[in-house]
Amino acid sequence: MWLWLLALLGLWLLRRWNLERQTVGGLDEKFVLITGCDSGFGSLLARQLDARGLRVLAGCLSEAGAARLRAAASSRLQTVLLDVTSSDSIAAAAAWVRERVGDRGLWGLVNNAGIAVPSAPNEWLRKEDFVAVLNVNLVGLIEVTLSLLPLIKRARGRVVNVASVVGRLSIFGGGYCPSKFGVEAFSDSLRLEMRHFGVKVSIIEPGYFKTAITGSAELEKSLLRAWERMPSETKASYGDKYLQDCEEMMKKCNPNLSLVTGCMEHALTSRYPRCRYAAGWDAKLIYIPLSYFPSAITDALFTWTSPKPAQRV
Repeated sequence: MWLWLLALLGLWLLRRWNLERQTVGGLDEKFVLITGCDSGFGSLLARQLDARGLRVLAGCLSEAGAARLRAAASSRLQTVLLDVTSSDSIAAAAAWVRERVGDRGLWGLVNNAGIAVPSAPNEWLRKEDFVAVLNVNLVGLIEVTLSLLPLIKRARGRVVNVASVVGRLSIFGGGYCPSKFGVEAFSDSLRLEMRHFGVKVSIIEPGYFKTAITGSAELEKSLLRAWERMPSETKASYGDKYLQDCEEMMKKCNPNLSLVTGCMEHALTSRYPRCRYAAGWDAKLIYIPLSYFPSAITDALFTWTSPKPAQRV
């Protein structure tokens, strides 16, 4: 009995491996727009796809970031200034993309732009701190997608949305986790709707990686700013050690960004992309499996491993 089950599992894995190795043809004629290409995942993916011959359209927030990327890539790669929090900027970028892709449409959209600050325990933050993150990571992602969806449908292409393992398990405060939960929900509904048009939607769920928005000095600064504006009574309830432990947690990041961009590339170039990609061993072996556990178990585990406030019940 068990041997038959193992044999069937082995055949299924072999078939899946074979299907996922198959790539789409004509990559050198396909256009892909990537948001957030100034640094991190976006910059690396843009160079990675450019090296494979795809026609990369890189959205950058600053001209300095765009210039750095152009200097590191081939003449095929083109850049456009794109602020995903500005409807005018998104509309202008969509018109720019439409001019370049023409009747072929847009093969791929990678919604990579994102921020993680302000980030701190929820009690330390204000409403506008949450809104600032949600506007970039979720609302901006939705508006960019909607503005380009007709071009993607024309090409029967791909949408790749960058979520996170904290889009499954919310384990720290601020707008980052809620925004990634929202990305998961939007992507799931979009994938179901777009199946009728031959458009495939994939979600990337990275673990903790060191980019310009995570594991950086900016995160620590945002934590300190939130701490400094709190009333003394609230500070006393948490204690200085809690602040120090939070700072230490922020430094535990994986520097190998290619684990994430490899998933993005596969989602864009494979004939049979996955619906979800877990990137990083922490995502595969810890966070994704834990997301299926009862809340009582995950709550107990994260309470045990997270910083402890000075005043507890």
